[in-house]
Amino acid sequence: MSSLTPVLAEPLVPAVAAPVAESAPVVLPSLELARTPLLDRDHSILAFNERVFDWAQRSDVPLLERLRYLCIVSSNLDEFFEVRAAAHLTALPEGPAEGGAQGSDSTPAQLQALMAAAQDLVARQYRLYNEVLAPALAREGLRIVSHGQRTGEQRRWVQEYFAREVRPLLIPVGLDPAHPFPMVANKSLNFIVRLKGQDAFGRANEIAIVRVPRALPRVIRMPARVAPKESLFVLLSSVIRAHLADLFPGREVAEFSQFRVTRHSELAVDEDDVRNLRTALRQGLQQRHYGQAVRLEVSASCTRFLSDFLQAQFALPAQAVFRVHGPVNLVRLGQLVDLAERPGLLFAPWLGAWPQDLAPQGQSILAQMRQRDLLLHHPFERFDAVIAFLREAVYDPDVLVIKQTIYRTGADSELMELLREAVRRGKEVMAVVELKARFDEEANINWAEALEALGAQVVYGVVGLKTHAKMLLVTRREGRSLRRYGHLSTGNYNPRTARLYTDLGLLTCNEELTADMDGVFSHLASQNRPPKLHQLMLAPFYLQQCMVEKIAQVGQAAQAGQYARIVLKMNALTDERLICALLQAGQQGARIDLIVRGACMLPAQLPGVSENIRVRSVIGRFLEHTRVFYFGAGEQQDLYLSSADWMNRNMLRRVELAWPIHDAQLRQRIIDECLVAYLHDERGAWSLQPGGQYSPPPAPTDGKGAQKALMQRYSSATPARKKQR
Repeated sequence: MSSLTPVLAEPLVPAVAAPVAESAPVVLPSLELARTPLLDRDHSILAFNERVFDWAQRSDVPLLERLRYLCIVSSNLDEFFEVRAAAHLTALPEGPAEGGAQGSDSTPAQLQALMAAAQDLVARQYRLYNEVLAPALAREGLRIVSHGQRTGEQRRWVQEYFAREVRPLLIPVGLDPAHPFPMVANKSLNFIVRLKGQDAFGRANEIAIVRVPRALPRVIRMPARVAPKESLFVLLSSVIRAHLADLFPGREVAEFSQFRVTRHSELAVDEDDVRNLRTALRQGLQQRHYGQAVRLEVSASCTRFLSDFLQAQFALPAQAVFRVHGPVNLVRLGQLVDLAERPGLLFAPWLGAWPQDLAPQGQSILAQMRQRDLLLHHPFERFDAVIAFLREAVYDPDVLVIKQTIYRTGADSELMELLREAVRRGKEVMAVVELKARFDEEANINWAEALEALGAQVVYGVVGLKTHAKMLLVTRREGRSLRRYGHLSTGNYNPRTARLYTDLGLLTCNEELTADMDGVFSHLASQNRPPKLHQLMLAPFYLQQCMVEKIAQVGQAAQAGQYARIVLKMNALTDERLICALLQAGQQGARIDLIVRGACMLPAQLPGVSENIRVRSVIGRFLEHTRVFYFGAGEQQDLYLSSADWMNRNMLRRVELAWPIHDAQLRQRIIDECLVAYLHDERGAWSLQPGGQYSPPPAPTDGKGAQKALMQRYSSATPARKKQR
């Protein structure tokens, strides 16, 4: 296959050799971590969001897409606080608030530094929105108008909208001993109001809370009759703010502010102490909305009296109070992107090509799999091929069994509907549903119940672990024998995210590989010891040790003066044992390149420690999600795909898979497209520096980007290039 562009023509290795027999396992000597302090994980997560924020600042990115990136950063920060902040609050002298996470090694100084970094990022977000994006949108005829900017006719329309759509759903709550401060749900928008005068009973209770209904849209488009020349929008918060006085007749609104509290949202379920995990998780989902408060957002105009009142109610330190100059919750501005109806301000639509390894649509995918392994590269190639594979299996009368892992499929999934159809057609269906997939628990519980109701065999993986492996296995009767057809993936079975995330999938009939898959499914159902696997590497049993041994082999090759090369692509690198192994191999002389999208705790290019290790993070239009591991030691070269990032949780607390790619052409294609291309990216690649900071691409607006090159490659694909090998 030809190189992406001339600049990407430099090969990763002299040639892709066929794999040779593996040597005996290598025991890696320990490396004292005390000699090499690792980078802070939470600051590394915030640094990743800085890189996403950079795309919101780029003038070469379409305007509405810049707004979308701004919203993505806010969404990421929400999750960061929901998952990571509670452990730091335990460092405070007074201890954690009720319901907080325990066992934190954080210190007050670390909490201060982390909150300061988050405060700075949030301040720059709002500055970009107010000073750059909002004015630019206005120049394009897209404006969010405040109460003071509205004409008389527009104000009358807002008043009518408030009376018709909003007022019936609002319940202002005046606080007194009989009406204590209400339970405020995680990330819900609320108003706090300070009132003058007396209530109907002659009392001077001055504080009231108004909850903004989540059922209402946060961004509302004005009709053309009141905005004939522009596309004008109002925020729901602005509509309520303009009519707060209507909610308190006979009282004067003296002070008010929007506010929003973020809560710790990890579900805490003692799996060893519950009889039915699904039932326990359903109950936990209700409690998640009211976990420990970890962040408070208020309007910049919020008075000290009101902010102090709220801070005390949520038992938060001052560092966790964020004053924002604009809408509280930028995430909801993403609705404007969809309402604007301005395709010229968005990325050009990308559909993806039909996979080049497959014959034209309509031909049997199972028949093609019998001829050779097939590689799918999403979103450059359409996820439709995976759906077509499952659909063919469902409607094939000779298919007897279908087994699939379900991690994140979404609430509306064609694949899940196909599994239900398979049950109705009398096939044996086994679904390994991960009920604890963070923030997808409810959708997965609903799918589990729907499949069970039809008679599918549904299992929930292994107690204490998450099943993060992505595999789909079909068993078909062919003559007097059975043949297995498998799909392994680095990403989820979610058609929507498959258009947004980069992932690799393998369709295979390899007997050893599919037998291994069947063995893993049996292991997950029976919870017996896993069988001996010939091709797959399984976490939490072998995967980490196998990766350590592969790294050690490369390090020993370097010591012997042989070819020694490691290139790894993943989403996060935080596992200390694997970091130690990489540091040691680098000190032995191995050349190591790490393409890590998110958090990376390995300090790169430190003299005498890691000068042979480079780390880069690529951000682009699509979310980088592929996990590709290349190890070159002398004449032996190994290439693996995996569902696992190199994090402690993935290696020791999840069911994960990695699998080898043996086909020479597929190996070279993966190396070209997923490794070489990203090592030469000049548009979206940030480089980790010895001090722990990331330096931006040298040419951020006009450099060559791996994603753009791949889009060009696949958009120009011709039928001639799709011929069978």
